[in-house]
Amino acid sequence: MRANLTACLALFERDLSAIRRSRSQVYSSVLTPLLLLIFLGTGVSRGLQPSSLPAGNFTAYLVPGVVVMTAVFAATFASASYYRDRDSGVLRMLLSSPASSRTVLLGKSMAGVTLGTVQAFAVLVIAAPFVDFEWQHGVFTGLLLSVATIVLLNLVLAGVAQALASRIETMQGFHLLMNLVLFPLLFFSGAFFPVENLPVWLEVLARINPLSYAVDALLLAAYADSSTGFFGLTIDFAVLGGLAIVVYALGFARMPRLTWSGK
Repeated sequence: MRANLTACLALFERDLSAIRRSRSQVYSSVLTPLLLLIFLGTGVSRGLQPSSLPAGNFTAYLVPGVVVMTAVFAATFASASYYRDRDSGVLRMLLSSPASSRTVLLGKSMAGVTLGTVQAFAVLVIAAPFVDFEWQHGVFTGLLLSVATIVLLNLVLAGVAQALASRIETMQGFHLLMNLVLFPLLFFSGAFFPVENLPVWLEVLARINPLSYAVDALLLAAYADSSTGFFGLTIDFAVLGGLAIVVYALGFARMPRLTWSGK
C-alpha cells in the first residue's frame, strides 16, 4: 500500500514538473479563455444587451462557461503525456515496476486533475472582480462550491481522457476524438447562451450533456441570484460525482497498450 502511494505521488510530481517546464501551454490555457471572455463578453453585452439572461450581463454569465472550457483544454493537453511516455518507452518501464498498473495511471491522472483545477479556478478568480456576480450563497461559500464543481468536472474529464487513451493508438486520433466529442458538448451545455429558449431537441441534448451540470453548478455558485430555472446544486453534484466514478471504472478496466502501433 505504501509503495503504491509513493509511486502514485512520484508520478504525480513528475507530470506536474513536466507541465511547469512547458510554460507556453500553461499560459495559453489560461489566456485564451480570458481573451474570449473579454472580447466576446464585452461585445455581446454592449452590442446586443441580451434580455433572456436570468441575472446580470452576458460577460458575467459567460464566466462559468469559460471556466468549463479551460478545464476541457487542460484535460486534453495534459493527456498528451500518456502518449509521450508510451512512445518513448517510459510507460513500459513504469508498468514493469513493483507498483500496480492502476497506481501508475492514477498518478498521471491526478496530475491532469490538479492542472485543470488550478487553471480553471485561476480564470474564475481573475475574472470575478471585473464582472457582476450575485454570489447568492455568499462569496466564501460560492468559491467553495465553485472549487468543488471544478474538481468534480476535472475528475470526469480526466476519467474520459484515460478511458479513451487506453483504447486509441495515436495521439492524433485521441485529440481528434476529444475535440469531436467535447467541443460540441461544450457549446450545447449552456456555457455561452441559455438553453431554455432553444428548440426542444437542443434542450434535450443539454439535459443529457454532462458539461451542462458543471456549467449549471458554477452559475448557481457565482452568477445567479436565485435557483429558479436551474437544475439545482444537488442534481449537479450527484451527476458529476456519479459520472466521475463511472468513467474512472471504465478507464481502469482496460490497461494501456504499450507499443506505438498498439499491436
